[in-house]
Amino acid sequence: MKWIVGFYGIQLIILIILIIGSWFIWDRRFKAKPGEQVPKGFVRTNEVSFDPTTNKRLVVYFNQETGERFYKEE
Repeated sequence: MKWIVGFYGIQLIILIILIIGSWFIWDRRFKAKPGEQVPKGFVRTNEVSFDPTTNKRLVVYFNQETGERFYKEE
């Protein structure tokens, strides 16, 4: 009987750790907001998009060294 409680206890602890870890990853990835100033090393591209939720125009900047993209509101 003790091994059953231990088995489910370990699974519960792992699940809680995954939920907390996922929260921080989700928060960083999907709640990132476009910045005001373009970071050093980024070059403006011709790509322009509109955010459908806020109807704001976003211009894309690209860093050729790292492959990162930066979105600036205009």
